[in-house]
Amino acid sequence: MKWTKAQQSAIEDRGGTLLVSAAAGSGKTAVLTQRVVSLLCDGPSPIPADRILAVTFTRAEAAQLRAR
Repeated sequence: MKWTKAQQSAIEDRGGTLLVSAAAGSGKTAVLTQRVVSLLCDGPSPIPADRILAVTFTRAEAAQLRAR
């Protein structure tokens, strides 16, 4: 997969918490998936799966959460 600079940055950034917000069909889920794979498998200090929280939802779902 060929990533844009912004996508590659989101995949590789290791500075802490990361929020990815972009238009529909822009590859957010693919970027999130690649980021998790990278965290689990890459580098000298892979992160255990039980230390990762990845959440994705639509605007409609976010509105439901706010309403509740």
